[in-house]
Amino acid sequence: MKYQFSPSLMCMNLMDIQYQLEVINKRADMVHIDIMDGHFVKNITLSPFFMEQLKDSLKVPMDVHLMVENSADFIKMVIDAGAEYVSPHAETINKDAFRIINQIKDAGCKVGVALNPATPLNYIKHYIHLLDKITIMTVDPGYAGQKFIPEMLDKIREAKALKEQKGYNYLIEIDGSCNPKTFKQLAEAGAEVFIVGSSGLFNEDKDLNVAWDKMMVNFNELVKDANTIVT
Repeated sequence: MKYQFSPSLMCMNLMDIQYQLEVINKRADMVHIDIMDGHFVKNITLSPFFMEQLKDSLKVPMDVHLMVENSADFIKMVIDAGAEYVSPHAETINKDAFRIINQIKDAGCKVGVALNPATPLNYIKHYIHLLDKITIMTVDPGYAGQKFIPEMLDKIREAKALKEQKGYNYLIEIDGSCNPKTFKQLAEAGAEVFIVGSSGLFNEDKDLNVAWDKMMVNFNELVKDANTIVT
């Protein structure tokens, strides 16, 4: 099992961005970029313009999480800015989900969908087979540092079981409170991609390379499997 780690760039130290990007390029599997509109969630973070400034410096894929009411307004912008994954919220696209999925795929990008904690997995049952990634929110969206919602472990297990039963190819990604308190139970439930922010990575040390080492020691100690040691 190859676990993947995706730093949430809304949590990075923007005053140390050049060095942090150097570390991320060497160690991350992708980066998580939250686009918020102040309406779907009451916060505003990163933007397509921010992505454009980064894309020539990044060597890992940009995974864009659209926490916006009108995803269609942003899809072309984030694709033009270098997104490799585009993940709108199912709660915002189900009226035109197939058109949006096709738009993302036709642009050569991978398509994901994010699910709020209270949204069941069967909400996306008619197009789940088309997805490259499912992002399961384990906190209510919008702000970093929230308390983990343990009820989401059953949703992760459900996504894993369905993937194995049907032979689907989507990655199971977790967004929210991925840290030493939750790594073990998330991995056991079926998580494959961990979005790591303040509590899981950036607050471990001011030096991001040291912080990454600490995160990996924590993860490998908690997820004890000789076949899953990651660096």
